[in-house]
Amino acid sequence: MPDGYGFTKEQYLVRLRRIEGQVRGLHRMIDQDSPCTDILTQIAAVRSALDAVALGLVEEHVRNCVAAAAKQSDELVAERAREATQAIERLVKS
Repeated sequence: MPDGYGFTKEQYLVRLRRIEGQVRGLHRMIDQDSPCTDILTQIAAVRSALDAVALGLVEEHVRNCVAAAAKQSDELVAERAREATQAIERLVKS
């Protein structure tokens, strides 16, 4: 896997499948009355994994969309940068 967050499509899908498994594990933990602290630890792991996917997508947007816009016009760069900023704002608020 490459350094940083620049994942390939298949790597994103693998990570998302792993996250799905973690969420199914949460269901089992709750069903089996696991200790709350263990469940919270697992929730933190899921959030961290989702954050890594989200940051990878933000990086992809900046690297590909903003860079491509830079070859076209300043207005398009501003629009793509605004899109990235709005996406980051949504991530920070969640």
